[in-house]
Amino acid sequence: MIDEFATTSPMSRPPLKKRLLKLLAFLLLAPYALTVIYLFVPPPSTLMLADLAAFTLPRRDWAPLEKIAPSLAASVIAAEDGAFCSHFGFDFAQLEKSIDQAAEGGKLRGASTISQQTAKNLFLWNGRSWLRKALEAPLTVWMEIILPKRRILEIYLNVAQWGDGIYGIEAASQHYFGTSAATLSIYQAALLASALPNPKLLSPINPGPAQLAQATIIRRRAQSHGPDLSCLK
Repeated sequence: MIDEFATTSPMSRPPLKKRLLKLLAFLLLAPYALTVIYLFVPPPSTLMLADLAAFTLPRRDWAPLEKIAPSLAASVIAAEDGAFCSHFGFDFAQLEKSIDQAAEGGKLRGASTISQQTAKNLFLWNGRSWLRKALEAPLTVWMEIILPKRRILEIYLNVAQWGDGIYGIEAASQHYFGTSAATLSIYQAALLASALPNPKLLSPINPGPAQLAQATIIRRRAQSHGPDLSCLK
């Protein structure tokens, strides 16, 4: 009986520090395994999981890329990441431009690519911190290695937040315009793209003057020569 008690005693368990290190290693490595799974499985975002944890049911209807209006894909790429098809996760030219503007007294603008935002949405948290960026960088590279560009964009459009509890382009299209993502007009697509930087403050159906001006710029970019969409074919 004494021997049996000894084998099950708490003293025989691994030290707390060791268990915490194992948990940390699991949390750090799990996204890399999940990325492979997300080649085939529609993923949730961390914000969607947070909603579920708060007993709030997020609204998301997965839409494959072929059932999303091409004007929406063009508008989002034009608005968020014009070099999406040509970079490998990071747009260094845009980053350098942002740093130069900040050095000249301007505001430091975000230069995150769609790939970086997808990594953040799937595995990390909102807000700006060096820790998040340090975790985001290798995840972005891994995602670019494992997932085709078409799949990265498809995931992004289906996990991006477009309002409280509204995730993905299908739910956003139905909520704001009463139509499916497949039948969005170029104007509606531009308004939706213009709301992405701050979906809790920017509304696709009630845009302020600055957002409306931005939507007009996005529409013109997507309509004229359009961004490079060769990687989506």
